[in-house]
Amino acid sequence: MNKIWVFFPCHVIVIWHSIVVCVAGSFFATMLKQILIKLPRKLQKSDLLDSSGSDSGNHTSNSGNRVECTNIGNSISSRLSVVKRVSSAVFPASIMVGVEAVEPNLSFTDVSILQKQSLFISKLNLCCEVSDFSDPDKTSAEQDLKHQTLIELVDFVSTGSAKFNEPAIAAMCKMCAVNLFRVFPPKYWSNSIGGEVEDEEPMFDPSWSNLQLVYDLLLGFITYSSLDAKVAKKYVDHSFISRLLDLFDSEDPRERDCLKTILHRIYGKLMVHRPFVRKAVSNIIYRFVFETERHNGIAELLEIFGSIISGFAVPLKEEHKMFLWKALIPLHKPKLVRVYHQQLTFCVVQFIDKDPKLADSVIKGLLKYWPVTNSQKELMFISELEEVLEYCILLKQLPLPGG
Repeated sequence: MNKIWVFFPCHVIVIWHSIVVCVAGSFFATMLKQILIKLPRKLQKSDLLDSSGSDSGNHTSNSGNRVECTNIGNSISSRLSVVKRVSSAVFPASIMVGVEAVEPNLSFTDVSILQKQSLFISKLNLCCEVSDFSDPDKTSAEQDLKHQTLIELVDFVSTGSAKFNEPAIAAMCKMCAVNLFRVFPPKYWSNSIGGEVEDEEPMFDPSWSNLQLVYDLLLGFITYSSLDAKVAKKYVDHSFISRLLDLFDSEDPRERDCLKTILHRIYGKLMVHRPFVRKAVSNIIYRFVFETERHNGIAELLEIFGSIISGFAVPLKEEHKMFLWKALIPLHKPKLVRVYHQQLTFCVVQFIDKDPKLADSVIKGLLKYWPVTNSQKELMFISELEEVLEYCILLKQLPLPGG
């Protein structure tokens, strides 16, 4: 050991010094950590703001201006809550940036040009309250206010003053959905097994005075010249169109007539939804023919498709031919074909006009569903067959009799 101390005294000293430094460093680090834990924590920025706000509020309440500051604070918070309530009820907060609510009871002539758009959205939001017309003595004042507001909105849109940006489009679609989309009561089917028939008087909706204005507003929105179809298709989506198609089952013929015009405009304006509309209408027809045989709007849907078929490009796509084979020809099967036979014949003739070779399928379909015991239905089939044959002869697809 003495030799080791003699030959390596410097190294031993260095090693010993290092050991002492490490032990001391660890000890002092532990002591420093315990001291820091005992010190009060620094307040965060939000805590400082809250505490300063509460202190300043206390100071203000102790001063002579306490009532004035309280009133100002209440008015600001009230205004902000109104804006927040209106925005969250109408459309998502992400598209509410820069939109400020305006009192909906004001007239468009009483506000500046910059405020008219905000007033337009506020009035749309006001009309989201659904009125109950089953009880004539119930909330008549609210019904009158809503009716007058809808008239103002229709006039505002018809003059071309509206600007359908994304918040306005969202508010418009929400208002229309709240007022129009509803489930018809089962009693609508209590008087017949197949919907509205010719000798029955149609049922009229008691809330039609407001429904008509909503339909006029929706039609004005869809046909608006400056409407951006790319933005509109986000809100007039497949769900919106499906629920719109469900309304064709309404007993009120006035409503079905409005729906016919609106759906046709949607088909022409929002071309991206055309395949979906054709498929959805096909499903309605399938359900009517093979399941329920009850629907009030088959005639109106066929009237729309008469115009759509006339716009098909030639040669016809296989999808379009399938609609003739799977939907139109089976429509000759139900007992109440007389309700929509005129529109059905027009659609069939339009297909033959596009592709005369389809006449063979049409004639075979008529023979397949030829009525045996119903003389009135048989007369309709004979009339349709005569029209098809005359059209084929006109197109020189069939030889003349005796020729």
